[in-house]
Amino acid sequence: MPAPETIAFADDILILIDQTKLPGELATLECRDIQQTHDAIKRLVVRGAPAIGIAAAYGVCLARDDAGHRSRDAYLHAIEYLATSRPTAVNLFWALDRMQSVLQSTDERELPDRLLAEAVAIHDEDREMCHSIGRNGATLLKGKQRVLTHCNAGGLATSTWGTALAPIYQLHESGEPIEVYADETRPLLQGGRLTAWELSQAGVPVTVLTDSMAGSLLRTGKIGAVIVGADRIAANGDVANKIGTYPLAVLARYHDVPFYVAAPSSTFDLTLDSGDLIPIEERGRDEIAKPFGLTIVPDQAEVMNPAFDCTPAELVTAIITERGVVTEPNREKLALHLA
Repeated sequence: MPAPETIAFADDILILIDQTKLPGELATLECRDIQQTHDAIKRLVVRGAPAIGIAAAYGVCLARDDAGHRSRDAYLHAIEYLATSRPTAVNLFWALDRMQSVLQSTDERELPDRLLAEAVAIHDEDREMCHSIGRNGATLLKGKQRVLTHCNAGGLATSTWGTALAPIYQLHESGEPIEVYADETRPLLQGGRLTAWELSQAGVPVTVLTDSMAGSLLRTGKIGAVIVGADRIAANGDVANKIGTYPLAVLARYHDVPFYVAAPSSTFDLTLDSGDLIPIEERGRDEIAKPFGLTIVPDQAEVMNPAFDCTPAELVTAIITERGVVTEPNREKLALHLA
């Protein structure tokens, strides 16, 4: 049974699967204003670069001024406010830029309908991109049988199917044998909680391992490929993704296992020359020291909690987008691919 869609919008309500409660409970959260939408993105009720962008676009449609009216100023404030929710995933800013373009080019009376139409278009386009990434990536994964992934880059992180999981769903749907090993993904366990949940819902065989087991697993020779998503890709092909992706790429290279990145074209940021310029979100202490309410670090100890790391392009075997596949990505190849 496929998992339900992550995001829906009806009757001026943004409806999100509450990913903080998975896998124990499948619950939804209703957002009726921009404050609730901002909080949902910040708290990771909705997460994954494409899903954040879609949610923010719908969030703009919820904007009202102090008198409860839909106005140009209220929409502008919503765009500016939602842009502060998370700094790394470029899809957030890409989607909000599209909403801003509509805001600047539309008569105020037509804004509610035009903005909602743009948000729906962003949502629909993401569905198409996910399926295209699935078809393009399946050509690389076919025959691999066992793949390793990190964090969650599936349907929960997008509109449907996802990015890194899309080729897996494509192969599974066509009857090709495919089995997934999912890093648990410390500190919030998105691999164990989310990837394993949605793959199980779809009937795809999945095994969860701790992040520190990945090297030993790769050494066995069982894994045919590693595939991950991305939150931002710089012009030279450096990839920002969930913390722990970079060491996984190093391990894959050492063990001669192809390392694939799957992402839509909206995840590329050609204004940044390299991954060194990608802003990396620092999250709160309790995610490390008291995960899920359990104290595991003494109060006297400091913690570090970057949400993402950056993998150099030279460690990436290929980047899969909705447009095709870029092998051994570099600045020139990506510029041509995205032109």
